[in-house]
Amino acid sequence: MSIPNIITLGRIMLVPIVVWAIVSSQMEVAFAVFVVAGVSDAVDGFLAKRFNMASELGALLDPLADKALLVSIYMALGIWGAIPRWIVILVVSRDIMIVTAVIVSWLFDKPIPMRPLMVSKLNTVAQVAFAALVLASLAFGFNPAPYDMILMGLVTVLTLASVSLYLVEWVRHMSTIDAK
Repeated sequence: MSIPNIITLGRIMLVPIVVWAIVSSQMEVAFAVFVVAGVSDAVDGFLAKRFNMASELGALLDPLADKALLVSIYMALGIWGAIPRWIVILVVSRDIMIVTAVIVSWLFDKPIPMRPLMVSKLNTVAQVAFAALVLASLAFGFNPAPYDMILMGLVTVLTLASVSLYLVEWVRHMSTIDAK
C-alpha cells in the first residue's frame, strides 16, 4: 500500500462528507472538502509519478475516486436543486454506460483496455470546474452567471462526445467476437 494509494483512499472517504455537507446546506464545508479532494488528487498523482510509486491498484482507485466524488456531488447538487437534473442524468448516465460496457466486455471474456481519451480528460476538467463554480457560488453567495451556463454547455458537449467515442471504440472492440 503506497502513499499515493492511501491518499486516494482518503479521497474516497471524503465522498460521504461532501454529500452530507451539501444536503445539510453546509456549502462552505462542501466547498472546502471539494478543494481538499482536488488537492489530494494532484498530490497523489505527483507522488506516484515523481517518486515512481505508480501501481496497478492506484491506476484503478484514482479514477474510481474521481468518479465517486463527481457523481456524488452532481447527484447531491441536483437533488438540492442547485443544478438542473438533466445535467445530472447526463453525467451519471455516461459513467453507467461506460462501466456497463466494460462489464459486458469482461463477461464475454474480451476485456477492453482502459485508456482515457483526451476528450474524457477534458470532460473531467469541465465537470470539476462546473462543480467547483456551483459550490463556490453557494458557499460564498455570488452569482456565477454567465460562467455557470458556459461550463454547463461545455460539460454537456464534452460528455456527449466522450460517451459517443467510448461507445464507438467499444462496439469496434466487441465486433471482433466470434459468433457461436
